[in-house]
Amino acid sequence: MDERLEEDDKMALEELSLAPPHRKAHSYSHQLRTNTGTHKHRHHQIRKHSLDENQIMINHVTSKNNVYNDGDVNSSDEDEFFPYSTGSGNSGGGGVGSVSERHVDYIGLSQRIEGIALRDGGACDEGQRLPQQPLPEFVGSGGDVGVFKAPNRAAVHPSRPTCLELRPHPLRETQVGKFLRTIACTETQLWAGQESGIRVWYYSDAYKPGIGTGGRARRGDEDAAPFYESANTSPAICLMVDHGSKLVWSGHKDGKIRSWKMEQNFSDETAFKEGLSWQAHRGPVLSMVISSYGDIWSGSEGGVIKFWPWKAIEKSLSLTLEERHMAALLVERSFIDLRSQVTVNGVCNISSSDVKCLLSDYVRAKVWAAGSLSFSLWDARTRELLKVFNIEGQIENRADLSSTQDQSVEDEMNVKFVSKSKKEKSQGFLQRSRNAIMGAADAVRRVATKGAGAFADENKKTEAIVLTADGMIWTGCSNGLLIQWDGNGNRLQDFTHHPCGVLCFCTHGGRIWAGYVSGMVQLLDLEGNLIASWVAHNGPVIKLVTGNGHVYSLATHGGIRGWNISSPAQIDNILRPELAAREELYTRLENVRILVGTWNVGQGRASHDALMSWLGSAVSDVGIVVVGLQEVEMGAGFLAMSAAKETVGLEGSSIGQWWQDHIGKALDEGSTFERVGSRQLAGLLIAIWVRKTLRTHVGDLDVAAVACGLGRAIGNKGGVGLRLRVFDRIICFANCHFAAHLEAVNRRNADFDHIFRTMTFTRSSNLLNNAAAGVSSAAQMLRGPNVATVNTDEGKGKPDLAEADMFIFCGDFNYRLFGISYDEARDFVSQRSFDWLREKDQLRAEMKAGRVFQGMHEALIRFPPTYKFERGKPGLGGYDSGEKKRIPAWCDRILYRDSRVASGQECSLECPVVASILLYDARMDVTESDHKPVRCKLNVDIAHVNRSIRRQEFGKILESNEAIRSSLEAQRFVPETAVSTNQIVLQNQDTFNLKITNKSGEDMVFFHIICEGQSSVKEDEVQSDFRPRASYGLPLWLEVTPGAGMIKPDQVVEISIHHEEFHTLEEFVDGIPQSWWSEDTRDKEVILLINVRGSCSTDTKTHRVHVRHCFSGNSVHPDKKPNASSRHGPSSNQKIAPKHAEIGYP
Repeated sequence: MDERLEEDDKMALEELSLAPPHRKAHSYSHQLRTNTGTHKHRHHQIRKHSLDENQIMINHVTSKNNVYNDGDVNSSDEDEFFPYSTGSGNSGGGGVGSVSERHVDYIGLSQRIEGIALRDGGACDEGQRLPQQPLPEFVGSGGDVGVFKAPNRAAVHPSRPTCLELRPHPLRETQVGKFLRTIACTETQLWAGQESGIRVWYYSDAYKPGIGTGGRARRGDEDAAPFYESANTSPAICLMVDHGSKLVWSGHKDGKIRSWKMEQNFSDETAFKEGLSWQAHRGPVLSMVISSYGDIWSGSEGGVIKFWPWKAIEKSLSLTLEERHMAALLVERSFIDLRSQVTVNGVCNISSSDVKCLLSDYVRAKVWAAGSLSFSLWDARTRELLKVFNIEGQIENRADLSSTQDQSVEDEMNVKFVSKSKKEKSQGFLQRSRNAIMGAADAVRRVATKGAGAFADENKKTEAIVLTADGMIWTGCSNGLLIQWDGNGNRLQDFTHHPCGVLCFCTHGGRIWAGYVSGMVQLLDLEGNLIASWVAHNGPVIKLVTGNGHVYSLATHGGIRGWNISSPAQIDNILRPELAAREELYTRLENVRILVGTWNVGQGRASHDALMSWLGSAVSDVGIVVVGLQEVEMGAGFLAMSAAKETVGLEGSSIGQWWQDHIGKALDEGSTFERVGSRQLAGLLIAIWVRKTLRTHVGDLDVAAVACGLGRAIGNKGGVGLRLRVFDRIICFANCHFAAHLEAVNRRNADFDHIFRTMTFTRSSNLLNNAAAGVSSAAQMLRGPNVATVNTDEGKGKPDLAEADMFIFCGDFNYRLFGISYDEARDFVSQRSFDWLREKDQLRAEMKAGRVFQGMHEALIRFPPTYKFERGKPGLGGYDSGEKKRIPAWCDRILYRDSRVASGQECSLECPVVASILLYDARMDVTESDHKPVRCKLNVDIAHVNRSIRRQEFGKILESNEAIRSSLEAQRFVPETAVSTNQIVLQNQDTFNLKITNKSGEDMVFFHIICEGQSSVKEDEVQSDFRPRASYGLPLWLEVTPGAGMIKPDQVVEISIHHEEFHTLEEFVDGIPQSWWSEDTRDKEVILLINVRGSCSTDTKTHRVHVRHCFSGNSVHPDKKPNASSRHGPSSNQKIAPKHAEIGYP
């Protein structure tokens, strides 16, 4: 009887094999060359010509309050996975459709060029011998509602402003050592500081095509607008524009400040070089600012603030290149260490925390220095410390509080396992395991949260600061709090419009732009009311600047986008349909095949032959291989250690590494495939390999893990995931192990739901991955529970998996066969009656009822159940025949969801990822585990945007569309204003009240007063040339209050123009007298420029006012202490300056 059963099993196995007999290697290669010979021609065609697609029809969806984050559809080119609701429609199966006739098959192309290398022993790809036709699929119910509905996409995002994509999002792996950290705008250029130097874009080149693959641009910049790069330098951290000197100043990690000329002959062949540079700090230059008087202030680590007088810098700039060393030395010796000036007897009144931000309050001629939790306020003219206060607004004139910094977490911990009593030893294995695991995990948590008391402070650290047009100061915190201050450092009010951290600000007219760690950009008015918000990038927005009628946003991944200064506005409603109508010009279609394998290895290890049978034999036409393993390693001790390591952000094991290494050998890693990354949670492991010819288009790997074991904290059950970009589309993979036992259906359903809703992707902590990805320090992302807030939108965010264009679940789901006995199941298997068995499949029944894997696809199963087998026993006779006789079951499964929201949809920018299954089988010849390995090969069609071409089309629309040109012309409007005089003469200590009138009855006016230059008048009334100070700063003898502000319609503002004596005695810096700081006694004349603009004006109008100081001879004698400012009371030879109300200012 047993012999007959074994014979029946052998016959059944032979019948199960769908592949023809083994073919010789040369005939297979010949067949492959024949089948793929036309791929190269089709690839050339699709890249060079327009696609014959239907015109895009977009319904514009905007909310009544113009808040853009309530949009319904994501842009198809979008690279974010953020909350948007999606369109309706039932999920369905279906073929690829006619669009597949125009796919670019990168794998076929690479094989045509390189040929196919056969594996050890001449094993051929069994998948290639199968008919390459899509297999029939079963689709679960419930995929058309809620978070399980595939997100809709569109060629142009219908519910946010259109943008200029100056530099498309580059893959993280391409930016190693090249990440952009900051940007700044001049009148004609956009400058960027990167980890290897500086780069420059001209606005006039913004709509030109990228260099493309094979051009001078390196990988990651192929589609960026043309730019120029500097010679290599230390990483640039901050940039500062000096219009007066026509220089851009950069602060670097090596502590140097470097200057760069705006006007120079940039060349594609030659990197441009720095000008004046000097060693400013021992540590990195974290922040820089030019004060109202043209002096440079710089901040570094440890609360160090240095002041660099303009006269020393000006003299150094005048030296020749041969004298560069002398110039640098001259500046280096001119600094004043402001921290040391306010330190008395070793007690310092300012914090020792890093000076993250410096702000020039040119309204009142002050400088703000911001640390994480405190501020110091300085007089820009006298360099006097005015006030020190904390983030709550409380004054802190106190000793250095370095002792209040976060206590470091202990490096070592000792976990003592108390010997168990006899009663404890008599407990079951599960209970003992639980006690050990929870005890170790709790011990680690206690250590990890030792400094939790300081976490509240860490959560409200200051990250950004800005001066608004009404003279207020705004700061942004790491918890999303926006705080408004007056010019004297008094906290006025605060707002919270988004739960994520604020990283940057910029202002233009009556608007405030805020960038968040979530990628969100918000637009507020001067009262703090939210005007609009939208997701600008798929990563933290680390810098916002204004220039050329745009607000440019820089994301931490290096992407730069430009938003019209008036957005959201009518111009966006004109641009969207125009750009969408040209969809066929910038749409590109690609094809890639993905092999997914899952195997519960039962703590065993596999032979090379087993891995070749499972994976190596099916990869010759595959571009991406993803492998999910379960029970790589188990046991109470291992699970306890794994839980402890996860608590402190560590993962992985030596056995997990063994599996990756041996799978890599089966895939010919190094020559054919490249390992991209992995994630391990206890016994769960997922890893991914990408074919080298496809690697250019795949990257940005993120990882995730969700525990579903004891207390949802232990990883004996749960899921691990990977997320990556493939041709700008987001594809996620999840490897899961659900609850066991026949009756635990609801627990398995709950495990899936928990994993789907809570899996949150972050960058891997694995050192290999970080080295490859070149993790930028510009915006550090948190690991752990707090990460969940990053991708949320006011608490309404969809799960990360739900926002993916495609996700694939694999693993030991543990769903069993119900209503059938062991013998009946064995009989059905022997007879290959899989249709009957499928009716008894718990997973199929639950999917049909819409209780699990809602809307997901699985090929019809045509292989025997993969569980449970006796190890080492081949054939169907290997099913469990022990005492328990577990009923065979399809525990090991692979399912997917693509972009289709309705059956029959073809691949397009509206439905960017369409997949079908070519192979779905189990390797019954592998006997190393009680489970059989399962594999699934998917044919994936991907539609994406050629960013370079779309940017060109964007520029053409702006030039040709009359309505847009009219709208842009309207933005140039500046309300009419008048000044009371253009000639002012001051004696010593005189004050003149200059009046500026807003003649418009409807529009607000914003003004900013700068100094075009100063000239000395000789005795013969001959003037010297006007020379500007840095950033058109004021001379030290002139006070202009307020220096900027707003004027309401039909209102008048008075500006106090005051002369203030500012003679300084010879000061010694490093023992060297700095005598040139003293002002001379000749008459002087300056030209004040009153720049006026409207709320969203792209142009400015300028009033010129000449101010002349006639020296009266009443100077301060050297033996008398000079009176630096009239705020301290007049001296005997001073006139009392009348006080004027600051109209519209605190």
